[in-house]
Amino acid sequence: MSQAHAKPVSASVLDAAIAWQLSLDASSAQEHEAFARWHAADEEHARAWRQLGMLDQRFSVANGPARAALLQSRVSIRRRIRKIGSGLASVVAVIGLALFAGERLPLDYWLADQRTATGEQRTLRLTDGTLINLNTHSALDVRFDDKQRRIVLQEGEILVETGHDDPRPFIVETREGRLRALGTRFLVKREDEGTRLSVLKSAVAAHPQATDSEQILREGQQVLMRRDGLGPTVALSPGADAWTRGMLVVDNARLEDLIHELGRYRRGYLGVEPRVADLRITGSFPLHDTDLALTALLPTLPVQVEHHTRWWVVVGPRAEAKP
Repeated sequence: MSQAHAKPVSASVLDAAIAWQLSLDASSAQEHEAFARWHAADEEHARAWRQLGMLDQRFSVANGPARAALLQSRVSIRRRIRKIGSGLASVVAVIGLALFAGERLPLDYWLADQRTATGEQRTLRLTDGTLINLNTHSALDVRFDDKQRRIVLQEGEILVETGHDDPRPFIVETREGRLRALGTRFLVKREDEGTRLSVLKSAVAAHPQATDSEQILREGQQVLMRRDGLGPTVALSPGADAWTRGMLVVDNARLEDLIHELGRYRRGYLGVEPRVADLRITGSFPLHDTDLALTALLPTLPVQVEHHTRWWVVVGPRAEAKP
C-alpha cells in the first residue's frame, strides 16, 4: 500500500466511514447516493474508505457472522455502538490503521487506562484526591509512583483540579511535552497542531519535549505547546471550561469552527459548505443534544441543516440564498 493510502485519518472521518460501512448493505438508493457524495467530498473520506476495505480483507469481517449480526437491524447497530464504543468494526479499524500506518494514537486510545466514547463525558477522582473531567473521545493513563503523580493524555481533552495534600509533583504529559501543576485548576487539550494549555486557577509550568526550559503560565492565560517550543501566550477564551457543564460557548466564532467542535460530540460526518463557512456566530450550544444545537443556528444565520442520513449532516445556505 502506498504511503498516501496509509496516512492516518481523523477520528471524526473514521467514525463516519465505519458508520457507512455498517449501514450501506441494508440502505436505500437515496442513502447510497448520499454516501457517494460523502465519499467524493474529501480525499480523506476516500482514504478512510479504502483503509476500511483493506481491513475487511485482512480480518475477514465483511461477510462474517459478527458483521451479519451487526446488520440485522438499525436498532441492533445503535445498541451495539452504545455498548462497545464504535462496535467491532471500530476496534478492527483502529488496530488495522495502526498496523498500516505505524500510528500510535489509535492503539493508545483503545489501550488507555481511562477513556470516553464520542459524546461521552466522565469525572474521575484519583487516589490523591485529584479530580479529572474527561471530555468527549478522550483517553489517559495514570502513572503514579513514589516520586511523582503523572497523567499521560493520549487523546482528547481534560480538566484537572489537583489534590493539595500530596507533596509529589503533579504532571500531565503529552507527546509535545510536560505540564507541571503549581496548585491549580487547568485544561489540557490535544489538537492537530500540538497541546493547548488553559490555566483557570493558579499556575502551570509548561516544558516542551525538545527544549531545556519551561515557562510558567498563570491564571487566565493559554498557550499552544509544540515539541519545539511554545506559541504566544494569549488570554483565556470565555467559557473555556463550559463543556464540563454540557455547553459550548463561542464568541464571534467562524461557523466552520463551531461545526467542527460540535462534530467532536456526535458520530458520523458533520460538515459545512464553504459558502457559509465564514459566517460569524456568538452563543451557547448544548453538547449533549447536537441536533438541538444545530437547530439553534437557524434563527440567527441564513443557513439550513441538511440531514442526508443519520450519519451524514451538512450545514449549508438556505435554499432561497442559493444562486
